[in-house]
Amino acid sequence: MTATEISITTADTAVGAPVVLSEAAALKVRELLDGEGRDDLRLRVAVQPGGCAGMQYQLFFDERSLDGDVAIDQPIQGAGTVPLVVDRASVPLLAGATITYTDTIEKQGFEIDNPNAGGGCACGNSFCG
Repeated sequence: MTATEISITTADTAVGAPVVLSEAAALKVRELLDGEGRDDLRLRVAVQPGGCAGMQYQLFFDERSLDGDVAIDQPIQGAGTVPLVVDRASVPLLAGATITYTDTIEKQGFEIDNPNAGGGCACGNSFCG
């Protein structure tokens, strides 16, 4: 799976994308967003305190726009775009991260490959910086 190039817009300046979606992840997010039947939602990707190792990822649909958010419109091959948003505090923690999506008999769901994660916990739900 490869990540596609994205365009980024913020209230301040154009910046490097803190996170990208693989093609499979982008298609799944687009499917889920379409299922919500609303055009004001974006996938918010955040890092919050919690879990065994100290930090955990949060992925959820959000209509809010917070001060300092980085808005990302990621194109999907032949299927429009996927709107993402990352809060200001999470940007440095997610820099260079890729979100993938797996749908097999053994496993289904989103995974985040984050080069900034120093280690994780045994349950796999949290990481340290």
